[in-house]
Amino acid sequence: MTALLIHAALGLFCVALFFYFNARLYVGAPGGVRVSGLEALYYLIALVSVTVGWYFNVQYVHTYPQEAGWVHFTRLLFTNPAAASAAQDLISANLLLFPLWTIIDGSRRGLRQPWIYFVLSLLTSFGFAMGLYLAAQERALRSSRSAP
Repeated sequence: MTALLIHAALGLFCVALFFYFNARLYVGAPGGVRVSGLEALYYLIALVSVTVGWYFNVQYVHTYPQEAGWVHFTRLLFTNPAAASAAQDLISANLLLFPLWTIIDGSRRGLRQPWIYFVLSLLTSFGFAMGLYLAAQERALRSSRSAP
């Protein structure tokens, strides 16, 4: 359970880093204060994703207290063909496509330190990191439209 708490603390630290790196989008920037409906939806989906994911993470740690860890967790993802199909898709998207997308596209859109989304996806949830990225991207787009 201690490892899970450390994991959660690191996740919260990375969320704080995300807001620090992109503070210009959230404080004092033109169009940077209001939350659009689409941005709110992204935040909502992100929060639901991380909440449900952590619910199951806590269950996992309680069910396998001696074996709990990245290797054991990953092995359990491949326990049957249906789970393996979904797991390989998630792993490919999260470990390969997501970092490429957020680092390349995020830099193009002026998001600072776009590597943070990949780190967030490992410490919180893939859905949370993607939702946060899309919300920041939406905010950056609105901010750039309202800039003089």
